Amino acid sequence: MLEGLEIVEIKKSEINNETRIDAEYSKKSYLEMLNIIKSKEFIKIEDFATVTDGIHTSIPYSESSNINLISATSPRENYFDLSRQVFITEEAHKLNPRTALKANDIIISTVGTIGNCAVVDDSILPANSDRHVGIVRISNDVSPYYVSTFLLSKFGRFQTLRESTGNVQLNLFIYKIRTLIIPVLSLKFQTITEDIITKAHKNTQASKEKYEKAEQLLFQELGINEMLWQTKGVAVNNKSFKESFAQSGRLDAEYYQPKYDIIQNHLKQFEQIKLKDLVSTPITSGSTPKAGDSQYYTDASDGIPFIRAVDIGNNRVSLDDLNYVKRNVHEGILKKTQLKHNDVLFSIAGTVGRCGIFDHNVEANINQACAILRFNEDIINRLYLIIFFNSEVGQQIIEKYARQGVQTNLNMDEIGNLQIPILAMPTQQQIASLIQQSFQLRKQSKYLLDIAKQAVEMAIETDEATAMAFIQANTDLE
Repeated sequence: MLEGLEIVEIKKSEINNETRIDAEYSKKSYLEMLNIIKSKEFIKIEDFATVTDGIHTSIPYSESSNINLISATSPRENYFDLSRQVFITEEAHKLNPRTALKANDIIISTVGTIGNCAVVDDSILPANSDRHVGIVRISNDVSPYYVSTFLLSKFGRFQTLRESTGNVQLNLFIYKIRTLIIPVLSLKFQTITEDIITKAHKNTQASKEKYEKAEQLLFQELGINEMLWQTKGVAVNNKSFKESFAQSGRLDAEYYQPKYDIIQNHLKQFEQIKLKDLVSTPITSGSTPKAGDSQYYTDASDGIPFIRAVDIGNNRVSLDDLNYVKRNVHEGILKKTQLKHNDVLFSIAGTVGRCGIFDHNVEANINQACAILRFNEDIINRLYLIIFFNSEVGQQIIEKYARQGVQTNLNMDEIGNLQIPILAMPTQQQIASLIQQSFQLRKQSKYLLDIAKQAVEMAIETDEATAMAFIQANTDLE
């Protein structure tokens, strides 16, 4: 009768102080990992750090501020994703010193993807935070990078998920973060872990510099810098009916902003090609089965990655924090949008115009907020196309055609009519080479972050000597 069910017997004396008796809290895998940690010397976070959260009140934003606002989507796997570019006003920052971040603070996401975390360094400061993150501030001789890496390991992840509560949306409360337990590993091992993370961050910074160099070359060849300056502050544009609706079918004033005319007139000096004339197959968008329906969706263990617009960023497609569809759905109703290696994906809803390359060797599919661009590279290098549309000038071209509403979107005709200026192929290849170097450095960074996490897990499951040998075999660190 109980075949296939997981049964765990727990004594009443072993139940935690809050008398949680839900089965999820006492999963066999959770208890096994908890026993492994407790077989070693361990301490609670509250034993070596203070824990608080971010601003609880409404937060005023400012595009002119340089003070980053860190939210639940900012910390990832030992790094911060600041692509949303959200800034808090200087006045609000000064009024909230408790939540202002400092170097070596560990930031943990407490809603959404529970347990993502990263360590604050000077590169993201000044910064403040909202109520959807926990701030762990270490007060004694423990490496914040070791703690962050542990929390991202399976031994930390299960604790943050286990201690989360809620129905519609899970929350990890501050008092629960304080009770998370951390194995006490040697200071030498903690330092090595920190060295790996630091080296990974240096590669990330070098990656950004390569990309910026590629963008500078693009702007130089297209003469964009001076032209973009001319678009600032020009707000009025007079158009006749013949020049406006009769030609475009658009009546919204945003479509006729003078800056768009300045950009398009500037680019007329270059040969241009429309995306619909570039692709080798029709531009295709995905579709989304009914959200939450178990006949369509599953988990990572046996599912196919289901790419959304939010997964397109940094010129690539991220495989972190994915949704997954069942294989029969991927091979059935979503067959037409099965991805291929090096497909270019284009976001067409929400944050429209994000452009990234799917350079993964895995099966995947897309939802209705993404479109696929497939073409040979006789005319356009795909990395050149990506950097152009992700640049300031490319984003403004897309912004012109995007339709505002409950959700910003682009239709297939509008995407097909987007034009890209053609530079000489050697120049395109030079730009693409810099981007490829940027990608490689970012890949090396992720590799090192994964090595650090695996080493921490190995030190807990076996011993530090085994973990150190693993580090030496897989990095150039001693």
